[in-house]
Order: sequence, then C-alpha cells, then structure tokens
Amino acid sequence: MLIDYLIDHLPHLMLLTLVLLLFTGFPVGGILAGIGVGFALLGVVLDVFPIPTLFLIPYRLYGTIGENLIYPAVPMLLFMGVALSISGATRELLLCLQGIFRKVPGSMCIAVLAIGLLLAPTAGIIGASVATIAVAALPTMLEQKYSPEVSCGSIAAAGTLGVIAPPSIMLFFLADALEIKIADIFLAPLIPIATLAVIYAVFFAGVDLFHGNVSRKSAPAGAGNLSFIYVFRSFVLPVGLIVFVLGSIIAGWVAPTESAAIGAGGAAVIMFYYRGFKLSVLRDSLMQTMLITAMVFFVVMGAGIFSLVFRYYDGGDIAIRLFDHLDLGHYGILVSILAVLFVLGFFIDWIEIVLVSLPIFHPIIQSLDFTDLLGSEQYTHLWIGTLIALVLQTSFLTPPFGFALFFLKGSAPPGVGMGAIYRGVAPLVVIQVTMIAAILVFPAIATWLPSTLLGD
Repeated sequence: MLIDYLIDHLPHLMLLTLVLLLFTGFPVGGILAGIGVGFALLGVVLDVFPIPTLFLIPYRLYGTIGENLIYPAVPMLLFMGVALSISGATRELLLCLQGIFRKVPGSMCIAVLAIGLLLAPTAGIIGASVATIAVAALPTMLEQKYSPEVSCGSIAAAGTLGVIAPPSIMLFFLADALEIKIADIFLAPLIPIATLAVIYAVFFAGVDLFHGNVSRKSAPAGAGNLSFIYVFRSFVLPVGLIVFVLGSIIAGWVAPTESAAIGAGGAAVIMFYYRGFKLSVLRDSLMQTMLITAMVFFVVMGAGIFSLVFRYYDGGDIAIRLFDHLDLGHYGILVSILAVLFVLGFFIDWIEIVLVSLPIFHPIIQSLDFTDLLGSEQYTHLWIGTLIALVLQTSFLTPPFGFALFFLKGSAPPGVGMGAIYRGVAPLVVIQVTMIAAILVFPAIATWLPSTLLGD
C-alpha cells in the first residue's frame, strides 16, 4: 500500500524535493540533474521506470541544446554585454547621458534608467545586470549627493527593467518556452517598458525637484561640454550596436544567431577601441562570458533531465489536475499562475523559472482560451509571455525578498543599508503592479505593436 502511494505521488515528491534543495545554496543545475537521475533510479527500483529509458537522457540533452536554433545566440549576446562592461563604455555612457540630460531634474537617475535599458539586456542574468549598473553608477550618484534611497531605487529599476528589454536573453528563452516568434516577443514588451521608463523618469524628476534640484547642483564640471567625438565614442557606438542587433532581428534581415554574432564582433571592436588591443582584456572578457554561459547551460541541461523524468511520471498533468478542482475561470487561472511565478521570483533567477516552472504550467496555459479577447492563440501566448516577463521583473524588485535587492546590497558601499534600498524601491513596485494590471485589462498594450508592424 505504501509503495503504491509512493508510486502515485512520485512527481509531487520531485517538486517537494526541488523546493527543499533550492534553499541549500547548491548550484541549481546540479540540483535539477540530481533529482532527475535520483528519481529515475528510484523508479527503476520500484519497477516503474525502465532502465532503457535512462539512455534517453543524452538524446534529450542533445535535442534540447544541440538542435535548438535560438541557444547559439546566447553566449554571443552575453559576450556583447561583458565586453561593453569591461571596456568602460558603461560608465562613460552614463556620464555622457547625464550631460545630455543635464538640464532635466533627476538627470543622473534618468541616465541610469537609459543605461539599464541599453546595456542590461545583454547582461542576461539579473544579478549581473544589477551589479554591473550598481558598480558603474552608485558611487558616482552618492558623490553627487543623491540620497541612498533615490540612488538604489533608480539602479534597481534600471537593472530589472533592462533584463526584460530586447534583445534580452530572457526573451529568447520565453519565446522558446511559449512557442512565440522572436520578433513578436521583442516587440510586445516595448510599449510597457517605454511607459514604465517614462513614469520612472517623471517620478525621479519630481523627487529631485522636491529636494531642490540635487542633479543641477552636483553635476560634474564639464558635463555640458559634449563634443561630437565624445558623444560619438560614448553614445553612438554602443547604442548604435545594440539598436542594430535588435532592429536586424525584428526586421528579419538575419536570424538571431547571426545578429548576435555581429553584436559580439562589434562589442569586441568597441572594447579594443577603449582599452587598446590587449590579449589580457580579451581573455578576461572571454573568461567571464564562459562562466556565465556555463552557468546558464548547466541549468538548461539540469532542467532537461528533470523534465524528462518528471513528464515520464505524468508530472505534466499536475497543473491541469490542480486547476480542474478550482472554479476560477480563465482569468483566475492566469492570475494564479502569475502569482506563483511572482513568488518564485523571490528566491530563484528567471532562467530556472522559465526552464522548470513554465513547462509545468505550459499545458494549462495552452488550455486557456482568450481568442474572443485577442483574436488568436498566437496573440494570447504573446500577451501571457509579456505578463510573465513583467511579473518576474516586479518580483525581483519587491521587498523584502526581491532577488535584485540583495545583489544591489552586495555591490553597494558599506553605508548603504537594506532599509534604504527597500524605501527606494517601494514606490516603484506600486508603479509596476499598476502596469501589470493595465496589461491584464487591456491586452492591446502588449499586442498592438507586433500586430501593427508584423501583421501576423
């Protein structure tokens, strides 16, 4: 009787084990792979998992990575972000943007937001995104007499908003998980992101005015002397490269992999232009790229092993069976899924959520019918994908467990405490939640741009 009960609840035990082991701090990829292999061997002992099925694991890994046309773009986009960061382009772009916005209240905060939108997408991982911007901007903002709350709030907003901005690698993985076209998922979040950026800018400008124009009193000497060469070097080169990578994918000129290759090559040229042709600089950038890429694909492989065993035990039907017992309606189910993903975002990075949680929810997402509202299944998935990206971004920003907040604290000077960080991000979370509610009520905010420009 006990063995039968154990066999019937193997997928539930897999999820429970996963939740418990995530708090150990052990690498997530190792946890996923270990649970998958461990429960496969347990199934062999219980005579419910045939030994020949174990040999499907290498084929699953090859099918997941080797035959995927999106994944080859990931390391090149990561190299693009690493090269721009190592070159010093991030800090120089920050000061250039502050000079451009020097007459606008809150100029440094607005410059940080722009940095996040332009450079954070290529950082890929939330920790790398926030830490990169914090290291480049936070000391400068504190030197210029911005309060820790305002400084931390703008950096957290910029780092998390940039992670969902195209050509973010999160969007590549979301497109793959939800079977959405890359060009569509790149266009869908643009209006929400632009709206949030404008609201954030107005908010920080208002805060600056309320405190007596800190930005104008503390602007560095010579901030207004923007020569053509300086603007070209600091602004046009990195921004033009990112815009080209994004535009070429949306326009369909080249595939994502080719576009990412151009971006990586362009970033290398910019890095050598800033730092000179030094093999040590190239080695450091390649090493950082290799480490981040290895971490990403270690999780991808672990998730592939976990999902193979989980689905063999009919774990894919868990979400359907759960929601079948709840009379929530399609909107209620969608909000419930978003709420679960929001909570998961407190504890783990987006890549684990997209690769492990979304496959569990995918059958129930497929069953949601919003065609009367959106006109097609394609736009339904695009709308849901945009909501998922914004919900994850909001969870990374939300106290007390927001994933990004701890990375920000780790990169901040000793005098900046968690209390200041929490106070700085609290009003921004309210703005985020309002935007998510608006997209839930008015899906056209996400779908209008792809339908207008691509018309498919």
